[in-house]
Order: sequence, then structure tokens, then C-alpha cells
Amino acid sequence: MSQHTDHGHHPDTPHGHRHGATQGHHHDTGDFDWDVMGPMLEQEAEVSRPQYEEAARWIAGLPEVPKVRRVLDIGSGPGVISCLLAEVFHEAEVVAVDSTPALLERTRARAERLGLGDRVRTRRADIPDELDGLGGADLIWVGNALHHMGDQRAVLAGFAALLCPGGTVALAEGGLQPRRLPRDIGMGRPGLEARLEAINADRFEDMRAALPGTKRETEDWSALFTAVGLEPQGTRGFLLDLPAPLSDRARDHVVAEFTRRREMFAEDLTAEDIAVLDRLLDPEDPAGLRRRPDVFLLSVRTVHLGRSG
Repeated sequence: MSQHTDHGHHPDTPHGHRHGATQGHHHDTGDFDWDVMGPMLEQEAEVSRPQYEEAARWIAGLPEVPKVRRVLDIGSGPGVISCLLAEVFHEAEVVAVDSTPALLERTRARAERLGLGDRVRTRRADIPDELDGLGGADLIWVGNALHHMGDQRAVLAGFAALLCPGGTVALAEGGLQPRRLPRDIGMGRPGLEARLEAINADRFEDMRAALPGTKRETEDWSALFTAVGLEPQGTRGFLLDLPAPLSDRARDHVVAEFTRRREMFAEDLTAEDIAVLDRLLDPEDPAGLRRRPDVFLLSVRTVHLGRSG
């Protein structure tokens, strides 16, 4: 599990949020070159940091919230959000939980660089199989990871069982798909991003259908909180609005995302769309992502809170 676009959310998730990508029993993590993927996940989470920081401060500012002394970051990836949570909850121990050793190594290195090595711990675990061994927590952050679990209700109940009295599960699921380009970019058929999103949505459904013990759930997260004995505490969307012209870092992220989709979706794309993507990814093309002035990044991430009694 890792924070791929999203928190960095599986390469085929909606919204590009890939926080929960690398739980080993869901797919073969050996398929990934983590020396390449790790920096990409870090880049993505760093670009999206304002959303996550606003969400964490929203949680910290809720009335009647018990002191947060221990945080579990489920599907922590390279640890960008784990370290952010340690900065916001400055008296808490944060445990970054992931099944990929290479990403946990990146987490430890990041924590040391930021002077957080004494409070950010790492734990290699497959979720949900090893959930019981994680220990109690005042806050469980689950960033775009639950949809990688076949039986989401059962896993959410497992999270609820780990909460200390008054503790909170923060579930990042849903939101709005990122937009990076105008509908009509002056070449090919307008609506390229919408077509890419449609392919992504189909891939997501295929991923869900292939999970062990998968069960369909209506995505009413407040109702699911109630069903597992948690009290819904609210839902908020957090906006990332980076207008054109983008910074180099944000533009790098956009290029990486289009590169990934060009590689993954080639068999589902028309020849015309492939040709357009090749132009967009050509660093020398004036109409490419590196040079065009109209590239932006606009997205919304949604966080749902449930509290134990």
C-alpha cells in the first residue's frame, strides 16, 4: 500500500489517488521499480501537500478531540503524509504502515531529514491480514487505501477496533478527478482527459472485482461508519488549485502522470489520442506539456471522519 497520486492513491484508482497501492496480497509489488516509483510518489504527495495539511489541521481543530498521542498512517508510501501528520500533531508518535520495504526506507530517511526520526516509526504490515498487531491509536489516517480492500466494511470495523476512546478514523476517499488541461487543447478530438478518466474508472472497477473476498458497498461513508460503531464527524473536500503557468515541480508531476497513463492505457486508446499524448510528452514540441502555457492542476480530495465512543 502506498500513497501513489493521491497520498501519494494503486495506479488505476480514480482521481489518481494511489495512497493504498502496495499491499502485497492485493497485487505483486515486484511489478514496480521502487527506485522510480518512490520519488514519483513523493513528488505527487509534495505537490498535494496543501490539501493534506488543511485536512490534518481540520482534524486537529475539531472540538472535544482527545489529545492525539499515537497515529497510524495506513498505506503510508514514502512517508510524506506521515511526516506531515507528525508536524501537525507535534506530541504524537506516528506509525507509517506499509507493505513495501523500499517505501518504508524512504519514510525513515525523510523523517530523519526533517528532524522527526524520534517520533515517526515504520511498520511493515499487510492490511487487513496484520491489522490486529498494529496496536491502539488516537487517529487512524487511511488515505485512498480502503478501496483496495475486498471487504471494506470488515476492514473499517478493524480500524474502529484499534481506536482509543474518542479516537478518529480519517478516511480519504472520493473527491473530484484532477484537471490539468483545457477541454480543447488545439489538437486531436477535444475531451482527452475525460476519455482518460473513463478508462481509469473501468480499470478501477476491474481492480475492485479482482480483490480477494470483494464485496460491493454503497459508498456512503457516513453510513459505513455508523454500521461499524463509529459516530460520523463530518465530511470535507480540500481544494488544490494551481493555476497556469505551473511551477516546475507541479509541471513535472503533470508530465509524470500523463506519461504513466500513456504507458498503461495504450491498448484502450485510439490512434489519434496516442498521437496527441506523444506530442504532449515531447519536450521539444511547442504544444507539449513542457512548453504550453495553459497547463494547470485542479483537484479536490474528500476526507470523512468517524469517531469512537
